[in-house]
Amino acid sequence: MKLSVLVLSTSLSASAHPDFSLAGFARNNPLGATTGGAGGETVTVTTLAALKSAIADTTPRTIYLTGNFTLTERLSIGPNKSVIGTGPGANILANGFNIKSVSNVIIRNLGIRGITGNDGITIQNSTRVWIDHNEFESGGFPANGPDAYDGQCDIIRASDWITVSWNYFHDHWKSSLVGNGDALRDVDHNHLHVTYHHNYWRNEGTRGPAGRFGHQHVYNNLYEDFLFQAIHSRSDNQVLVEGNVFRGDTREALSTYGLVIPDDSPNTSPDGDYELDGFANLGAKIEYEAAADLLVENDWGPASINITRVGNFTEAPYKYALTALGDVEKTVKASAGLGKI
Repeated sequence: MKLSVLVLSTSLSASAHPDFSLAGFARNNPLGATTGGAGGETVTVTTLAALKSAIADTTPRTIYLTGNFTLTERLSIGPNKSVIGTGPGANILANGFNIKSVSNVIIRNLGIRGITGNDGITIQNSTRVWIDHNEFESGGFPANGPDAYDGQCDIIRASDWITVSWNYFHDHWKSSLVGNGDALRDVDHNHLHVTYHHNYWRNEGTRGPAGRFGHQHVYNNLYEDFLFQAIHSRSDNQVLVEGNVFRGDTREALSTYGLVIPDDSPNTSPDGDYELDGFANLGAKIEYEAAADLLVENDWGPASINITRVGNFTEAPYKYALTALGDVEKTVKASAGLGKI
């Protein structure tokens, strides 16, 4: 079956903006589209106490954040919530968010900055989550190793039907892990369906993303100086990789070899960890606007790729707007991150 994919060539003029509506697995899944707090009350919060109260229950609610929030502890977001920064974005500092054992959560237009000793956002045993137009950063590569800040957005423990789109990930060691242990096959198998599209990764180390046991559709992302290893599919994971662009200093753009490279966690695994290989596909022949069949290409730049096993995840099970490869860099730089929605 051919999938009709709209190919966009965007000039980013006032009359031609990218489509920022929800796409991917968080929209198209057996449970229904992710709507967050739609249909519920709308509140604006400016204090930590008000934020804690607004996100805690199960009532559908859209919560607008204004200003900076220095969290004294990690906060758990309840189901049916939209948490959205106003204007140029709101900042979350010191501690991050847990999305644990809930469904239907949206996080947009937040700066997740300098979260020490834990992830910026951890999605665990949760479904229907949309992470969109946020900025994640920790300031660089700490001398005491990658775990000083842990992950930026990690998706674990049978989480499912998730879209990570138009985010700006930068200056950090380990970005986004999907499935956090090779011993959790029985937990994660047939889950971890995640779409990553139009994200801007700059000056990062590893995990853009790194997946185990699931299915990730990775398209139209921009990688700039992703130093060690960007997309890693291991432990029988499947990735579909289409229309991505790599620039600058990136050693390995894509690998299905099971070795977790030493650079990933040199503090704990200085020789790396061996796991089963994963799978990758670089796009099936698809129909471009009823024109000729073409293969979706990636621009690997100077980076290497190492595909040891080709998988059966050859087409995404949904329609999506694919930015033309030559326009990915300018489109993502202009439209990812804060203040763009």
